Amino acid sequence: MHEYTSTARVWGLSCPGFPEEVSRARRWTRDILRGSPLAEDAELIVSELSANAILHTASGLESGSFHLAVAVSAQVIALSVTDDGGASAAPKVDHRDEDAEHGRGLGMVSAIAHRVVVHDSDGGHTVTAELFMDVRRGEHPC
Repeated sequence: MHEYTSTARVWGLSCPGFPEEVSRARRWTRDILRGSPLAEDAELIVSELSANAILHTASGLESGSFHLAVAVSAQVIALSVTDDGGASAAPKVDHRDEDAEHGRGLGMVSAIAHRVVVHDSDGGHTVTAELFMDVRRGEHPC
């Protein structure tokens, strides 16, 4: 193989910050990952991260948007959602009571994904959740 050839495939989608776009992002992810044993987990992660972007950042304002990237290789599925910023703090996992109506999304993503990374991105934040192909839910790679 040529040294600059990658076996990873990457897709990107930009969505206006309307609540109905969360289901669009979920369907788009499902279509990309059709047949993967991790497709349902990926759909749930994308749904939570997209909803968080709309609810907690400028992505949910009238001219807001969020951006989704899905990268797939033989080893990992990486799901990234980038928001438009405007939140007072970076997204973080809150350990809320199970009866809480809000604030549990990123905790749920962290429980499903094998790794979650949050970093600054052009005035907003990007949350990336990784699902490793050869590790089952609840397990973490060595």
